[in-house]
Amino acid sequence: MPETGTPAPDSGRAGLSRLRGVGPRLLESLEQFGIHTVVDLLFHLPFRYEDRTRLYPLGSLYPGCQALVEGEVEHCAIVPGRRPTLVVVLADGSGRITLRFFHFRHTQKQQLTKGTRLRCFGEVRGGFKGLEMIHPSYKRLVAGSDEPVSDRLTPVYPTTEGLGQATWIKLTGQALDLLRAGALQLDELLPAELLENLQLPSQLPNLAQAIEYIHQPPGDADVAALVERRHPAQQRLALEELLAHNLSMQQLHQQQHRLRAPALDQPGAMEQRFLASLPFTLTAAQQRVIAEIQQDLAARHPMQRLLQGDVGSGKTVVAAMAALRAIGNGYQVAIMAPTELLAEQHLRSFRGWFAGLGIEPVWLSSKVKGKARSAALEAIAAGEPLVIGTHALMQQGVAFQRLGLAVVDEQHRFGVHQRLALIDKAADDNENAHQLIMTATPIPRTLAMTAYAGLETSVIDELPPGRKAVNTAAISSERRGEVMRRVASACAAGRQAYWVCTLIEESDAIQAQAAEDVAAELARELRPVRVGLVQGRLKPAEKQAVMDAFSAGDIQLLVATTVIEVGVDVPNASLMIIENAERLGLAQLHQLRGRVGRGAEQSSCVLLFESGAGPLAKERLGILRQTTDGFKIAEKDLQLRGPGEVLGTRQTGMLQFRVADLARDQELLERIPPVADRILAGSPQLASRLIRRWIGDSTRFAGV
Repeated sequence: MPETGTPAPDSGRAGLSRLRGVGPRLLESLEQFGIHTVVDLLFHLPFRYEDRTRLYPLGSLYPGCQALVEGEVEHCAIVPGRRPTLVVVLADGSGRITLRFFHFRHTQKQQLTKGTRLRCFGEVRGGFKGLEMIHPSYKRLVAGSDEPVSDRLTPVYPTTEGLGQATWIKLTGQALDLLRAGALQLDELLPAELLENLQLPSQLPNLAQAIEYIHQPPGDADVAALVERRHPAQQRLALEELLAHNLSMQQLHQQQHRLRAPALDQPGAMEQRFLASLPFTLTAAQQRVIAEIQQDLAARHPMQRLLQGDVGSGKTVVAAMAALRAIGNGYQVAIMAPTELLAEQHLRSFRGWFAGLGIEPVWLSSKVKGKARSAALEAIAAGEPLVIGTHALMQQGVAFQRLGLAVVDEQHRFGVHQRLALIDKAADDNENAHQLIMTATPIPRTLAMTAYAGLETSVIDELPPGRKAVNTAAISSERRGEVMRRVASACAAGRQAYWVCTLIEESDAIQAQAAEDVAAELARELRPVRVGLVQGRLKPAEKQAVMDAFSAGDIQLLVATTVIEVGVDVPNASLMIIENAERLGLAQLHQLRGRVGRGAEQSSCVLLFESGAGPLAKERLGILRQTTDGFKIAEKDLQLRGPGEVLGTRQTGMLQFRVADLARDQELLERIPPVADRILAGSPQLASRLIRRWIGDSTRFAGV
């Protein structure tokens, strides 16, 4: 039975229309958040709180604090300039503060005349002429009135442009009034065993009271616990949210399991010829994973396997064996990578490996235009066995004749929708493609339990023989000259090196210019070292020419942006310099470090950091110095940056948690898998209601 407040399909708008002030335009805005009912509104939870329960004298403020203040306008003016600014000076007898508005209406100046009494809330900053607040929220007070402050913490909700916090607070207040009056009912969906283990305090006997506490916490609430989302009311909901996400992913993979796929069960002679041509022997871990994949491919339902392996562990060879099994059974294979550089690396690897087998890969990326693109599309439609490319493989107009296997590399760079779009190209009336998902960014176990629940996992936990751990040092940029001399010495000894430039700015143009400047500086200072440059704005042919020259040893020092993070393999390169390393996350630093240590020589990685780097940045660099274990690094990265950053921001829907936190809530997460299994087996309707409550229509993967 659906929850009270969950409307019939044809009355989705009626639930919210009962609230005052909700018209067609606001309904449309709310639906962008997946909010169709009053109950949905109650589960749109605050992501932080502001303490507006007491007024602070202006003279007591300091930079960095958030405060509610009150005073009279002493001065108000629009300061002209390239970007006009509305400046208001507020005083209360104990001190002054400047309010700055970069986005304003001219009517605001008329409302904020001298003598107007204001109550403001915002973050205090140090300015040129004293303390400032930038775009504070404010309210004009009636002269002579003594308006009380709030007795509750003020929630701050996830929102979008045109939907202010006041609207969320007003709507949520109405929804809570309906809940208190009994006009709404929130059904408890958490199984009793989970509730008992949570040991909730007596003041939170039911779900409705937990929801009310989170939306309108009392003034004496434990602010620190609420801010860190470890209050019992939040933990109750976090447990339910984690359960819902686990169930949704398991449902997805159960549905995939019910689909039909080609049984790729016939081993071919090409596989043995390929193995015999390799100049190395597969590790035991590679052989084990290949057997797991081949067993999946032989089944009549689509393989959904996640292949994890640290940098340099040999995942691509495993993918090649899977590809040959599909091709040998008469099916096409698509290999998709997130960047041109990584896709091009796969193209070179497979072209070299498969040349003796008579297989020439078809190449397709967004930069393939005109006649070349038409020829590639025709070849794919005609059934050419191997296609390699970027996200261009998912675009309209790309039609496979008989796609049997899709290999998605560095999958965290793609959203779930994008991966499914590739699979959709394989689906005909009867069969779906198998899918192998690869990553060199190890997924922490706690993250995998939610993000990849139900997905089969293989781990290559063994590096090829002879690989040595990379020595890692963190050095202040003040010693940059010393590092440059070390690079010159390595190149003089016949070795090669990388120098990676990183910037906060996202602009390709700015990054390219910075890399060009560094390359010019190093070429000048390190003469006669031969310096090359690779950056994102180079044309593919230019980029490839530089990489080929580096691989051949014609270039000794390669200056690059982070485009070389994955897919570059030059065994003679034994030194990696990462400039401004404090600006990168642990996983990205680990990936970059993995570009060296691929030959017999001992390799080193130098993390250059600015002297003003903060404690969190220095902690990251310290972790890199302590370990080369990708899984340990991934767990730390999860704790420091959160799941959205670890998996990539494109993993939308699945990991947009409202209250749960995978790093903080590991203990809660441990309890979920066995309970989720029992719910799916015995109470599928309960599973659907949990998914509807927490995920709703924001994803297609759960199919509910």
